[in-house]
Amino acid sequence: MARAEAVDLVRVDKSERRLELLSGDKVVRSYAVALGANPVGHKRQEGDERTPEGRYVLDWRNPESAFTKSIHISYPDANDKAAAKRAGVDPGGMIMIHGQSKGFGWWSWLMQMFDWTNGCIAVTDEDMAEIWKMVENGTPIEINP
Repeated sequence: MARAEAVDLVRVDKSERRLELLSGDKVVRSYAVALGANPVGHKRQEGDERTPEGRYVLDWRNPESAFTKSIHISYPDANDKAAAKRAGVDPGGMIMIHGQSKGFGWWSWLMQMFDWTNGCIAVTDEDMAEIWKMVENGTPIEINP
């Protein structure tokens, strides 16, 4: 699939369980997502099962992920690291947008009905294939409560 419009922002609305690809002010694609198993609030530490909130960058990708492809979110940033240090905790990391566990894509009809990740943003394998093609490394991501 050719990129019809350049995606310059990925926006996630946690309360709506929605990820949008934007070109300028125009939403060019929208996807249902599953979040961390404890989704309310900003990620503070490793193991809290929260999806971070704020503005980050999609900085690298893993085609050989344990999930069907994954794109890394630049959490934790300097502010997250400083807050974790003040609290005496590990901020965690390896937060990704990803598809389903490899070999289990057929379960996505069920898996996407609840929040099941450790803080990542999960989509169906089909949606991940489209996001992978449309979103380049370096694209900002805005994750809203």
